[in-house]
Amino acid sequence: MKRTYKMIAAGAVALLAVAGLSACGDDNGDTGGGGAGTVGVSMPTQTSERWIADGNSTREGLEAAGFSVNLQFANDDIPTQQQQIDQMITQGVDVLIIAAIDGTALGTQLQAAADAGISVISYDRLIRDTPNIDFYVTFDNFQVGVDQATSLVSGLNTHFAGVSPWYIELFAGSLDDNNAHFFWNGAMSVIQPLIDDGTVVVGSGQTTIEQGATLRWSQEAAQTRMENLITAHYGGGSGALHGILSPFDGISRGIITALQNAGYGPTLADGLPVVSGQDAEVASVAMIDQGVQYSTIFKDTRLLAEQAIAAAVAFMNDETPTPNNTTDYDNGVFVVPSFLLPVSTVTVDNIQEELIDSGFLTREQVDAGVM
Repeated sequence: MKRTYKMIAAGAVALLAVAGLSACGDDNGDTGGGGAGTVGVSMPTQTSERWIADGNSTREGLEAAGFSVNLQFANDDIPTQQQQIDQMITQGVDVLIIAAIDGTALGTQLQAAADAGISVISYDRLIRDTPNIDFYVTFDNFQVGVDQATSLVSGLNTHFAGVSPWYIELFAGSLDDNNAHFFWNGAMSVIQPLIDDGTVVVGSGQTTIEQGATLRWSQEAAQTRMENLITAHYGGGSGALHGILSPFDGISRGIITALQNAGYGPTLADGLPVVSGQDAEVASVAMIDQGVQYSTIFKDTRLLAEQAIAAAVAFMNDETPTPNNTTDYDNGVFVVPSFLLPVSTVTVDNIQEELIDSGFLTREQVDAGVM
């Protein structure tokens, strides 16, 4: 039996609506909140705006719902995350919310959590190869990839109309992140038919996820790979290159730096290749606004935090969270009950509507390019 806290009011989730879940805030790991139970929140890194926002939104909502919260960031270091989760278990948390650095590296910790009766919510990145997770909250990650590739093709049609074929390159995320595979598969469902019919050509010939992978989603690694591709396959910047599939805004910025340094652009209007992205990081949104990066995928982390909190409340009450997907997320041991949220594509045409009017960013943040 999981630990139960029946004193939690059924209306606790309603507090989330007034919690003022914020997409930004301080980034210190800490414990705070009330006495209805303790939730450990393990986030992978503070090097990405996105994960800082996730951590802060989750903490604020949990505290508003009456929980104490132990929020930790692991600095993209697997042993650090393992140690932090071990400490949370030892300290007696009642629920764990975990965004894993490596989805296969937490088996020992999750067995200890199961032995202690601690419910585990896998947050955005599916934890694999263990029976010891109870629920998964995420976005429709296959659709993220579809939308990234669709936006890339849209940008090619806009900025390189009449060019045939289009020369592109493909980047993937970190192979130890289960989501990277969903993003890639979704994107290739759009791109592979275009490769097959000759509409696009991958100039390097690197068309597998292993060839396109970017360990830890590193901006620096992406820049280095793009520089090498330009040198080896595009005459150091003199060759025709029209688009880059990028799965994450940090990767996109590394790619764009390499392209601009090689003489492409500096903007889309000047012939910069079309570059996709993900996470609506403010630095990339500013670049979209300036006509540099073409698009990003907006995943509203405030809504993801709400779903994680709702699941935590359910577990505290010895109830089962309600999934909306029970077929697609097999972690290698079982199909994990999941709640998937929708995503949207942001270009220069809808920054105001999608990001500013929704309160995710302010116009001042976009203009400055910083949170």
